[in-house]
Amino acid sequence: MWKRLDHQPKIKAGDGPQAGQFKELSSARGPVMPHPLELAEFQSFQVLEDISHHIKEVGGQLVKKVNAVFQMDITKDGKTILQWTIDLKNGSGDMYPGSARLTADTIFTIPEPVFMELVLGKMNPQKAFLAGKFKVSGKVLLGQKLERVFKDWVKF
Repeated sequence: MWKRLDHQPKIKAGDGPQAGQFKELSSARGPVMPHPLELAEFQSFQVLEDISHHIKEVGGQLVKKVNAVFQMDITKDGKTILQWTIDLKNGSGDMYPGSARLTADTIFTIPEPVFMELVLGKMNPQKAFLAGKFKVSGKVLLGQKLERVFKDWVKF
């Protein structure tokens, strides 16, 4: 939002603001997601891209086994830094950045360090969920099917 610094009583046609006549009052809220160049800083971004490539290769098989849409909200300091959707319900499967285009069956809200431990198999997902390390909304039991996808990716 801008505020005029000088107060001209009359403005003639063709007169526009001159340089320095406006000052910024407040900055607009920044986007929820970081700038694309900053995404490379997050380990989870690189992992999610790898999983995305894997899903593009074997998605058809996974759709038959999983039949669900998952949304992953990766957080840092309580703020969402990454959001990805894993669609293993439609077509030959897909994984893309952003919120689910269709209704997600399950939404995971996971701090980045916990996400990394989960996908690398260093943490048991059920124990982590019960310990409150991440949140799940929607069909919680479908998370077990997603665990298989991550295990397949780790072997890949």
